[in-house]
Amino acid sequence: MSAFTPLERGLSKTLTLLFSVTCALAVANVYFAQPLLASIAQSLGVTSGSIGIVVTATQAGYALGLLFIVPLGDKVDSRRLILTLVTLSVLALAAVGASRHWLVLLAAMSLTGLMAVVVQVLVAYAALLSPPAQRGQAVGALTSAIVLGILMARFTSGLIADLAGWRAVYFVSSGLMLTIAAVLWKIAPPAKPLRNQHTYPALIRSLFELFLTEPVLRSRGLFALLIFAAFSVLWTAMVLPLSAAPLSLSHSAIGLFGLAGVAGALAARRAGRWADRGWGRRVTGLSLGLLALSWVPIAFAESSLIALVVGVILLDFAVQAVHVTNQSFLFAARPDAQSRMVGAYMCCYSVGSALGAAAATQVYALWGWQAVSLLGASISLAALVAWFFSARS
Repeated sequence: MSAFTPLERGLSKTLTLLFSVTCALAVANVYFAQPLLASIAQSLGVTSGSIGIVVTATQAGYALGLLFIVPLGDKVDSRRLILTLVTLSVLALAAVGASRHWLVLLAAMSLTGLMAVVVQVLVAYAALLSPPAQRGQAVGALTSAIVLGILMARFTSGLIADLAGWRAVYFVSSGLMLTIAAVLWKIAPPAKPLRNQHTYPALIRSLFELFLTEPVLRSRGLFALLIFAAFSVLWTAMVLPLSAAPLSLSHSAIGLFGLAGVAGALAARRAGRWADRGWGRRVTGLSLGLLALSWVPIAFAESSLIALVVGVILLDFAVQAVHVTNQSFLFAARPDAQSRMVGAYMCCYSVGSALGAAAATQVYALWGWQAVSLLGASISLAALVAWFFSARS
């Protein structure tokens, strides 16, 4: 039997704050690079068509972590696993900042993404430490922190880069994660499994088996892959025209566009309520239609920053609404395997993000921003078509 002993009093405010800050910083490490791509390319002598591989490598590392690290939470002391991941992230981030060669940078970015799955382990850890009456509140607090970390990552990385260069972003984050590791080691309580009936290989195998046995996971995983590919196309390639003439925006100014993603956080709350009312399929279809339409104003980014802001708000709203609705369907389909369902689903998210990043910079280098917009719109329309056929089946 897999069982953990929760703290009888639940999570204290101090622990909740500590876990929330850790989640925000860890997820931010995955998104720091997007406003910095032009500077990284210039620093290392990499072409604009290849620099998107930085984001791809980070997302690929994250996907591998979801498959091979997160299931360890059912076999080992979660506190020890979290401390190990945070400590290794300190080294990975420092390696990114110190990288002088392209391949070294890619390897360090992959490790950074791999260690960032501490976010998923922390959410499960908080749930395990909380009594049932407080579990939703604890998980909700950490989820909000994750959203905030994603939204603020681009702005803070741009601001630090303008002041001290892109390498400083990763050195500062490395120092912060080291501080977090020390505090976690001091005050985080253990939550040891009593005994687990599954071996580690069986846990890993079960993730793949879910794709074969759960049609909801297959359909919602496909939506996740496509919407986050479109999301990554925008956020990876957007820095290239904005930093080039005639716009020539600073890192800080480019990072400000990330604040438009606040609409995504608002969408998350409302989409969840709509799904609870039984409107999940309708919300998915309408949101995918909105996602496709968002690329119309985005296409005018080089001539109108206002149009770009409108497009960013629409796109983030749509992506977040589908993302939240997807998870509501997954939880309902297999209440007995929620963690594994979400882990498998998030792998689709990472694959989509990685593919979108790699394609976006290549398309921009070959054909420019209009082609990038067409790519994003085509992916979004493909998701809408997939929803249409799934709704009819």
